[in-house]
Amino acid sequence: MKIRESGMPKEEEWTQFFDPSQALILLGINHGIINVADFGCGYGTFTIPAARIISGKIYAFDIEPEMIKTVKQKANALKLYNVEAILRDFISKGSGLKEESVDYVFLFNILHGDKPQQLLRESYRILKLGSKVGIIHWNYDASTPRGPPMDIRPRPEQSRSWAESVGFIFEEKFDLKPYHYGLVLRK
Repeated sequence: MKIRESGMPKEEEWTQFFDPSQALILLGINHGIINVADFGCGYGTFTIPAARIISGKIYAFDIEPEMIKTVKQKANALKLYNVEAILRDFISKGSGLKEESVDYVFLFNILHGDKPQQLLRESYRILKLGSKVGIIHWNYDASTPRGPPMDIRPRPEQSRSWAESVGFIFEEKFDLKPYHYGLVLRK
């Protein structure tokens, strides 16, 4: 199931909206993290830099074959053998990963879909106890150059509420200037 308003701009435009490496550092991505799941990996904007940092594997999920092809090509070109790009409808079918099998989940610019709590429940299921989910989303500001329509764009408080409703514990909020916010919650 594609999420509503899920069209990606051209990669050159997309990469101008944030600094992935800085965002990952703020969200606590480090060498102590073993395995990561990236739901809706797109061009690998966060997958590729994370793969260079973590000590295990990153499972990069997307429903678009072209995005999976792009992530695989980038990983191969950079000799990043810890990237597993997976074509999957993870919203309808789940990730297919084992329960409590990852240390971090990325939910970046994806919670504006019809079923944000279902995606958060799947994240909770696959995370080890004490592990974290990172949420990045567009600020609730109509002047942002892109992002979902305001009527479906989650405010930080809404994203936090959804996550807490499935069992996550809030840890920290970040301002990812100029257009995004970030949240970290723990299982």
